[in-house]
Amino acid sequence: MNPTTRQPLEWKFSQVFGERSSDDEIQDADRISTVEFDKSGDYVAVGDRGGRIVIFETKDGKNTADQHYSRNQLEQLDYVSLNHPEYRYKTEFQSHEPEFDYLKSLEIEEKINKLKWCTSLSGSLFILSTNDKTIKLWKVKDRKVKKAREIDSPLQLLSSENTLLSERSFMNEQGIPSFANGNHVESGANSIFPSQEPRSKIANYEDTAYARCRRVYAPAHDFNINSLSNNSDGETFISADDLRINLWNLEVSNQSFNIIDMKPSNMEELTGNDESTEFSRLSLHFVVRGEVITSAEFHPIHCNLLAYSSSRGFIRLVDMRQSALCDYSARIFQDEECHGSRSFLTEIVASITDIKFPVDGRHILSRDYMNLKLWDMHMDSSPVATFKIHEHLRPKLCDLYNNDSIFDKFECCLSGDGLHFATGSYSNLLRIFFHGGGSDEGATIEASKDPNRLAASFLSLISSGLITEKHSLVKQ
Repeated sequence: MNPTTRQPLEWKFSQVFGERSSDDEIQDADRISTVEFDKSGDYVAVGDRGGRIVIFETKDGKNTADQHYSRNQLEQLDYVSLNHPEYRYKTEFQSHEPEFDYLKSLEIEEKINKLKWCTSLSGSLFILSTNDKTIKLWKVKDRKVKKAREIDSPLQLLSSENTLLSERSFMNEQGIPSFANGNHVESGANSIFPSQEPRSKIANYEDTAYARCRRVYAPAHDFNINSLSNNSDGETFISADDLRINLWNLEVSNQSFNIIDMKPSNMEELTGNDESTEFSRLSLHFVVRGEVITSAEFHPIHCNLLAYSSSRGFIRLVDMRQSALCDYSARIFQDEECHGSRSFLTEIVASITDIKFPVDGRHILSRDYMNLKLWDMHMDSSPVATFKIHEHLRPKLCDLYNNDSIFDKFECCLSGDGLHFATGSYSNLLRIFFHGGGSDEGATIEASKDPNRLAASFLSLISSGLITEKHSLVKQ
């Protein structure tokens, strides 16, 4: 793309819906918890901590040149679109409500953890949503709604016109005969059709969207659900918690198959049996003695392959054709350089918090606390590229451990062409990298209402050690 014609990136930062002033108090239930685009980029679903889902769609742009190319083609063309993508409101609905598990005396909050778009059928949209325990399938369909609006009656319009003519006749030709009540002949129409005549109604049809819950899947997880992933076959999906991965059929809500089970026979092996140890204050996600599942993703092309990451920094690729219970991995991806000499703190930051496949399925993108890594499916000994995110915080790991910031989780995403990667950092910072660009520095953007501010000044404060307290670290 020609640098002289490239338009600057425009970003809009939002943690809640609607325009808010600085004085408005933001409720926790209004905060956005997850965002998911569909494959075409025409729709985006947003979930919040209040259990609501809002769906947006791109504005109609059929007359623009962009409509003649797919999203991937536009990313590869030497062409600058004159129209920035804009989304308009489509519909919203309440997906989850707060619940209480009486058997375990556990409150289940309504916060939407994950959203996943399914294959569209017959013009309808399908989307999976989940909170900590319950998965639901929603169908969003457009329909025409008949709406009536009031208009002036044609007889009333005739009446008012005759009244105007009568006034002109009174001014110009006062000799015209009139009724006994003083009205001219023309104005008699006004008495025949009084103004109290009911207003006429006309019906028109407007397109609107409504959502309906198609499936509520049976509870199948003892721990909080951290991942949802649709299979390329369009029929199945997986859900994962800390210790198990279940395989579901979209049309069967009361049965799932446990394909990966990492739960030890003795749970004390995972959490430690000494309550006085420092492990007792760590959540299940971040224990070091055992290993827990942190993310799971289906391969975008091969329906028999799936990958999942763990708290020990491993990515396991499994083939579901080998056995019903996928205990053995077809391939284990691990950075041998990082698994050399390790300490307690380095083992914690090695935990992989998110993995993603690009659309071609050739690579795997992973995110841990310190780095963003790109793996080749045919090379499991080391990543092909490592992008440093928090290297400036390495001398401060002890401080980060003391205020629990070291356990923060970050996600990652890829562009449609699979060449650009993005991930979050602290203080509203967004890091963007380009694979094959010759530099691993990337770009840093501050996600704020003033997105053009330089973020390098804040990075210098972090690297100098002036900002170490947890309350000054805002994770995005």
